[in-house]
Amino acid sequence: MSVMASGTALIYDEEMTTHRLLWSDPVCDIEVPERLSFSYEQLKRYHLLERCVHVPTREGSEEEILLVHSSEYLEVAKSTQTMNEEELKKVSGNYDAFFFHPNTYRCARLAVGATLQLVDAVMSGKVCNGMALVRPPGHHSQRNAANGFCLFNNVAIAAEYAKLKYGLQRILIVDWDVHHGQGTQYIFEEAPSVLYFSWHRYEHQEFWPSLRESDYDAVGLGKGKGFNINLPWNKVGMGNSDYLAAFFHVLLPVAFEFDPELVIVSSGYDSGIGDPEGQMNATPEVFAHLTHFLMQLANGKLCIILEGGYHLKSLSESICMTVKTLLGDPVPQITGEMAPCLSALESIQNVRAAHKPYWKWLMYEDASFLQNLSTKSHLLMKADPNLSTEHESKMTNNNKTVEVERFLELHMKSILFPVPPIKTAATIDSKWSAHFLPGPVHLVKGMDRSEIKALVSGFCTDIVKEDKTLFSLGSVLAVLDKILKKEVCNGIAVSPTAVSVAVALRHSVQFGFQRVLCIFVGDMQIIPNTEDGKILMVHICEKEQFGKTSSKHYISLSWKEDAKGNDFFSAVLGVILPVAYSYQPDLTVIAVGPNRSLGISGISLLFALLRGLAESRIFAVIEDMEINLVQSVAKALVGTSTPHFGVFVPPTQEKVNKIKILRDQFQQEWKMLQCSVEDGISRN
Repeated sequence: MSVMASGTALIYDEEMTTHRLLWSDPVCDIEVPERLSFSYEQLKRYHLLERCVHVPTREGSEEEILLVHSSEYLEVAKSTQTMNEEELKKVSGNYDAFFFHPNTYRCARLAVGATLQLVDAVMSGKVCNGMALVRPPGHHSQRNAANGFCLFNNVAIAAEYAKLKYGLQRILIVDWDVHHGQGTQYIFEEAPSVLYFSWHRYEHQEFWPSLRESDYDAVGLGKGKGFNINLPWNKVGMGNSDYLAAFFHVLLPVAFEFDPELVIVSSGYDSGIGDPEGQMNATPEVFAHLTHFLMQLANGKLCIILEGGYHLKSLSESICMTVKTLLGDPVPQITGEMAPCLSALESIQNVRAAHKPYWKWLMYEDASFLQNLSTKSHLLMKADPNLSTEHESKMTNNNKTVEVERFLELHMKSILFPVPPIKTAATIDSKWSAHFLPGPVHLVKGMDRSEIKALVSGFCTDIVKEDKTLFSLGSVLAVLDKILKKEVCNGIAVSPTAVSVAVALRHSVQFGFQRVLCIFVGDMQIIPNTEDGKILMVHICEKEQFGKTSSKHYISLSWKEDAKGNDFFSAVLGVILPVAYSYQPDLTVIAVGPNRSLGISGISLLFALLRGLAESRIFAVIEDMEINLVQSVAKALVGTSTPHFGVFVPPTQEKVNKIKILRDQFQQEWKMLQCSVEDGISRN
């Protein structure tokens, strides 16, 4: 067994702050050196810096830059090093929204080199993942042209470099910047080896770069068809739930099917709240959730490269959330109403329709195009841009900036929480041998009988009648108690599930938890009462459960895992995650009972993806001492390495129909299930 890479790299070089605008240009004046220095200071303040592995920067070589750019263009960039201000201004004017400083060429080479250093650190196993804080950014830059603050396309060069040096055949680039990375799209649109996903403010081509080819129907060319995914946002104000819906219903299913060997993020934070460019409402913690999901791909090989982000507070907090998640800290609970808006659903529906011919997971989905979009009419009503003077808009922008700063100051205090000192706990039991569990698992003693009796006498006498049952509860309650008291983050107990789960759920509610999500895999003898909404039960079993009808808080999914591989991705991404995020639990209990119909890879997937909820508080109860299963679950809970999720198998038509039936039945209650507009009206 190979030694698993661990650690998170952080790459930064103060010299990249020397690139700056020397003259007045209202288009470019937001791309300031403080974007880097302010974010770096914030990482220090949160004590994240000292936890990262420091990897030195280097200059990207000319050969590396020429992997993507033309030699004529490289010569132009090089020639700017000795120019005076007038000459710099003139050459900058040849490009759309770009400025040269005498040190720009050097900084851009450092940005390329820093990105490649990160790829090397991750691919060689020196670290598991990492982030490069670079300037100038890269994703608008094209083969022959600087564009939109970008000189060299850092991420595109990194993808070409990784293909060449490490022989990679599948690289995923996720561009969550609020602008379309058209440079990256042009470079890879014929390449099936690079899957490029971008969401971006578009407003029916009104928003920069205002290109027809930024719309959802640009799917790639030739052999690259299906490998370019554009998700256009046709209005401002998109929030956390819109971004999550895009991941659940578009990006993650495609990504798991594509099965990348490396994930690179064009990480622009102008898609976050307060940004003058993006005008979106997503708060910093959403980037923790997005990062957490991407960490489940490519065995955790994830390189995050800074692109845009122009509200310094929003940018720096979002970077800290990203790095914290890369380091393996529990993810804060997401805030905001969990319901995607109508315009987001329209875009999601059209992207799914556009990509249906190319991806197996979409084969049986009834994805149809929408022509009449709800946002089309707003364009006609846009006010005359000359009405407000530029001075006035700058004033309101400044007020808004300060307002968002104040909001974020309070918001971050409200969502950040002390990380429990211990990540994962398990109980010592004569049958257990500690040595096969991953190193960091902390062992706790089971409770003795008198303690258990005292604990359950008040509320479980109907279930716990025999002493034998009492004894089996010792290990369950010992671990659960530590999770409830926030002494450990998550835990695992091996115990007969029938009674244990019922007692664990009651105990958690009794303890004061208001929303407990329970996912039960296999035969469940005691069905808890879910009527007061304090427990949401998702039951996954082989056969339809008769006599127990599905209701808002009891969802039954009959699913037998495919013998050829893991087809459970579509159920987790299409039903379980959207329901769980809509519910927003304080605690997640995942039980694996007798006669389970899921294999280890399907169960590992559940644990890995649900770790983003309830501040990562997950309690696993497993019926039998099945070493491989317990090991995989412990691995997923500890989170130092990605468990193997098996070979992706697309769901059969029958299974897609099951998902659709549940979606139709519950999407009014659990709105994150929505992925198209005929699915019902959502918030506007």
